[in-house]
Amino acid sequence: MKRIILVIAATFAISAANAQIENLGVRLFGGDNLGGELSAQWGMGSNRLETDFGWTFGDNFGAVSFSGIWQWKGEIGSGFGWFAGPGVSAGLWFYDSDADDDGGLNVAIAGQAGVEYNFDAIPLQLSVDVRPSFSLIPGTDFHWGGIALGVRYRF
Repeated sequence: MKRIILVIAATFAISAANAQIENLGVRLFGGDNLGGELSAQWGMGSNRLETDFGWTFGDNFGAVSFSGIWQWKGEIGSGFGWFAGPGVSAGLWFYDSDADDDGGLNVAIAGQAGVEYNFDAIPLQLSVDVRPSFSLIPGTDFHWGGIALGVRYRF
């Protein structure tokens, strides 16, 4: 398992070394837990890498995380586009309680799919997406991820 995670991380690192930033902003999400991410999208030809540093909070719960998602993207027309792809996420989570299991490391395989709109008149991108994930550490568990709104400045 560690080898798989290292291979995926190395692939992202090598790809990012040849990338140029396209969009920079935030990705906000809600549901059972509220949170947000500082989000950067790195252009790589007709595809891109999205990297996000995030925070999540809820009732007696909190987390910080880092995600890297490879995205294939395409045009729908009139400024609209789609994107989808696989990635990884790692973070630290904690509960504000007296429970024995009060926090730790989380590593997950994630996917992301959504639509975006790029304005012509101003350098702004809006997106709506979902990012389900399957936790590998500390144990296996599926998380729906909820719906997120992205607001990014286009370079």
